[in-house]
Amino acid sequence: MKLICSQIELNTALQLVSRAVASRPTHPVLANVLLTADEGTSRLSLTGFDLNLGIQTSFAASVEKSGAITLPARLFGEIVSKLSNESPVALIFDGDNEQVELKSKGGNYQMRGMSADEFPELPLVESGTSFKVKAQALLKSLRGTLFASSSDEAKQLLTGVHLAFDGKSLKAAATDGHRLAVLNINDALDNDSSFDEQSLNENSTFAVTLPSRSLKEVERLISGWKSDAVVSLFCDKGQVVFLASDQVVTSRTLEGIYPNYNQLIPEGFSKSIILDRRIFISALERIAVLADQHNNVIKISTEINSQEIHITADAQDVGSGSESIPAEFTGDSIKIAFNVRYLLEGLKAIDSDSINLCCNGPTTPAVLLPLDENQSFTYLVMPVQVRT
Repeated sequence: MKLICSQIELNTALQLVSRAVASRPTHPVLANVLLTADEGTSRLSLTGFDLNLGIQTSFAASVEKSGAITLPARLFGEIVSKLSNESPVALIFDGDNEQVELKSKGGNYQMRGMSADEFPELPLVESGTSFKVKAQALLKSLRGTLFASSSDEAKQLLTGVHLAFDGKSLKAAATDGHRLAVLNINDALDNDSSFDEQSLNENSTFAVTLPSRSLKEVERLISGWKSDAVVSLFCDKGQVVFLASDQVVTSRTLEGIYPNYNQLIPEGFSKSIILDRRIFISALERIAVLADQHNNVIKISTEINSQEIHITADAQDVGSGSESIPAEFTGDSIKIAFNVRYLLEGLKAIDSDSINLCCNGPTTPAVLLPLDENQSFTYLVMPVQVRT
């Protein structure tokens, strides 16, 4: 292998694929990135793969001789990041041993790698379900749900986001058992996208649950793409591949039946509080300074014939605070407590100037809804039971 490439492009590609490199590899080669140079296409491809998440990207390079080798991701990345971005980088691997020479302006480095033959192949889905999703629709669905997934590995299915495709629509849902975020996008699939009839279930839908870690990388990848970009999805045998431009993300699926979250959402509410979303967020962020000192709990109370709500926090042995903000509400007065962080994360995921906080009582689920008719987002949060 012999090539010359841009330091900036090499550094960017390394930072990208290194996120899929195992931090505690079960085999030494999993701590490496795979470099594949192709003389025919004049491209250098980099791959990181920890057996669950795989990321691959490629860019143009002046390839004199094709070849492949794996190099330690951390060491290689640190060296490349400190090289001058004004000078191209030359990579030379003669194939006789695993020694790779790296040359740049005023610098010459040697690194010992491992054979590319030892690197596991990235899963490729050649059959099964395939379709194209609008990048911005997928990005919106992930931003609206990822934060609500669980970080508890014991709750395997809840550590992911459930994606359900029905016709042209996409419904994304995530829950950690304390809150639930559901976002529905009607026009999510590309116009020339179609399902394989054999892959659909009796309800003419396709659904898959994917680990949040994998989807965070997908979100990061497409966040800077053009608004009209399209992502191709391939799903088969417990694997999903996201393909767009020169980048590939592969992920295992989370096996099992995702909870029927629709039954968690109350059919109706006896109390409704309409609030300015930004004013509500600002008040919660101020009161959270005190709530964070104790247990993150804040209390919200309303009074009949009053046009405002009261938000309070009491941090034992530290202090207390209160905020009052304008509101429109219907129903009887109520006192209800929440984890302030859960409320803030849900509010920041809503794309609407005004929101409706709906509830029935201090111990039953409350729901945040956008008042914007174009937004189909539901955020359910369980109240915290506190002594009055």
